[in-house]
Amino acid sequence: QVQLVESGGGLVQPGGSLRLSCAASGSIFSINDMGWYRQAPGKERELVASITNSGSTNYADSVKGRFTISRDNARNTVYLQMNSLKPEDAAVYSCNAHVFSSVGRWYDYWGQGTQVTVSS
Repeated sequence: QVQLVESGGGLVQPGGSLRLSCAASGSIFSINDMGWYRQAPGKERELVASITNSGSTNYADSVKGRFTISRDNARNTVYLQMNSLKPEDAAVYSCNAHVFSSVGRWYDYWGQGTQVTVSS
């Protein structure tokens, strides 16, 4: 009933920028926190950044000052602006949303993931 669809991944050179988007759709009554996670090969999934519905943000130390998370509540969309990308930022990035939907309870939904590759 709820889908999260990401876009914006791709190949970028070190020092470059990418902007990821994640749009939530379906029988949504309310969305609380939204966030971006990433998982590189052989590593555990980690939180990159999160944002509450009032706009409070939280970042992993490794991306502070380089990445910016934002959201458009009217569009149920969360963004991740990634600047000064490093090879170690390469991973599959997935969005997450804490949603109250027509099923009548809060539930965490995930997008399918988008690949970010940082290489020269």
